[in-house]
Amino acid sequence: MPIPKILDTSALINWPIDALDGGFVVKGQRSEVERIAPERMLQIEAARVNWSMPSPESVQKSIIIARKTGDLDGLSETDLQLLALAIEVDGHMHTDDYRLQNLCDSSGVGWSPVVSEGISAVWSWEIRCRGCGILVDGAENTRPASEEIGVCSECGSELRVVKKK
Repeated sequence: MPIPKILDTSALINWPIDALDGGFVVKGQRSEVERIAPERMLQIEAARVNWSMPSPESVQKSIIIARKTGDLDGLSETDLQLLALAIEVDGHMHTDDYRLQNLCDSSGVGWSPVVSEGISAVWSWEIRCRGCGILVDGAENTRPASEEIGVCSECGSELRVVKKK
């Protein structure tokens, strides 16, 4: 049995339609494609892709992995669902998203880039204050990318996600 291919939005937009056949995608990608390349959505609808939703348990697993690496701040709900689906069906992720590639490496999920070269090393992230430089506990304060990180409780400056040294 072939390894299920999990298709990130970059694959949906850049690959030939016949290359999408049999791939797994999540429902949140519809709005991403409609926003980025609306003319492409009709073609994707004609392809034989598997529109799926991972279980809440698998999504929770992907959130835990993203918190451990510090990538959660840069991920959308759709990204977390794609990773969860890859874990759930033991699939191979096709993505140009560096954070998703980082998570795949960290969780043992195979991945391939779509049009980019892909990452060359696994990174971990942390939350630091722009002003005083204090390290904020990322596991408790990390939020999905759609939410602001916040301000430092010590000096009031903006918090930012930075690569761990």
